[in-house]
Amino acid sequence: MKFPLILAAALAFTAQAQAQTAPAPRAAADQIATKKGPLTVQPITHGSVVFTWNGKTIYVDPYGGAAAYAGLAAPDVILITDIHGDHLDPKTLAGLSVGKALMVVPQAVADKLPAEYKAQVRVLGNGQKLDTLGMTVSAIPMYNLPEAPDAPHTKGRGNGYVLNLGGKNVYLSGDTEDIAEMRALKGIDVAFVCMNLPYTMDVQQAAQGVLAFKPGIVYPYHYRGQNGLSDVASFKKTVNQADKKIDVRLRNWYPAAQ
Repeated sequence: MKFPLILAAALAFTAQAQAQTAPAPRAAADQIATKKGPLTVQPITHGSVVFTWNGKTIYVDPYGGAAAYAGLAAPDVILITDIHGDHLDPKTLAGLSVGKALMVVPQAVADKLPAEYKAQVRVLGNGQKLDTLGMTVSAIPMYNLPEAPDAPHTKGRGNGYVLNLGGKNVYLSGDTEDIAEMRALKGIDVAFVCMNLPYTMDVQQAAQGVLAFKPGIVYPYHYRGQNGLSDVASFKKTVNQADKKIDVRLRNWYPAAQ
């Protein structure tokens, strides 16, 4: 009678191990055409997204635990926008295969990264750009309004990014409000725009900012705030009532919470 018990215990252990290592649920990936093949957009969670393009993989603000990235290629480039734990997450980085990755970060993030990554870091300040691996990375401001020394995000500390991938311009807002620099963006094909109070924008601010720079496609992301998830359906309605040409793509950035 021992053997059935042993077998049952082994099967239970295996099931438990599989549950612990199973990939976290995530939204389906999108594909967007570029001059150098498709850009795959894989939402992860909150402000984290993975791009695959031209044989390269780009992780943006890796956060939420390594299981969220199970089955995805190791990154060639990692972009980090700010020092807060939902953007700079050393625990998640430690669980990922990041040894070959170039880490593009603002100086404030470089100062806080574990020493083991220092050789991989390229610091970009607001207004600077980098050409690497066939793409261009431009760092742009992200900050709170009104500007204040005690604001959650002060001007110059963090980076939003604009990537040029095969002729497509992809904007990542990071943590920002509808600042003049965002409203002045031109030629943005794909935008990822935050909306979580009290740290960034409310839905109306985000909508009005997007209507100012008119991206071809916009993904609301980073929309969990102190009072739960922002009303992204209202964001879509507000944007499309004013401009039906903007493709507002609602994706589930918080599948584990469902």
